[in-house]
Amino acid sequence: MKEFKKKLIFFTLGIIYPLSFQTPKVSAGSFGAEIFCTMRDGGNDHESSWDAAYTYIKKQKGGLFKVSPRQAAAQITESVIRDNETFSYCVKYLDKLHPNRKLIRDLEKEEERKLKEAKEKEDNRKRLERELEEVNEDFSEDTVERYSY
Repeated sequence: MKEFKKKLIFFTLGIIYPLSFQTPKVSAGSFGAEIFCTMRDGGNDHESSWDAAYTYIKKQKGGLFKVSPRQAAAQITESVIRDNETFSYCVKYLDKLHPNRKLIRDLEKEEERKLKEAKEKEDNRKRLERELEEVNEDFSEDTVERYSY
């Protein structure tokens, strides 16, 4: 039984290892950079160029784990910087690959603050409604005649 478990473990590792650490013949990052830069230089917008390059890099990566957008952006940036002679026209497009993280954090904090304020307003409204109901319960339902002395 122990020998079967050992064989099973080695068999599993033999299958998983090549799938997860497979390296493509052509560097996906450099061709992804070529796709991105050529499309941007051709007049395409950032989103369509990024989508095409990122899709290619994900497809070419292979293996068990896929490339994150941040990793793909880093690969494209690295390729452009390493081969600056070929991609000299593309340096001006790299800023869109790495957005201003501080600005994004500030926008997220502002959104959280607005949500918190809205929740506080709703809580105050409900509290005031409950207080009004309590005050209204104190008054009797009987009407008082003005001229009944």
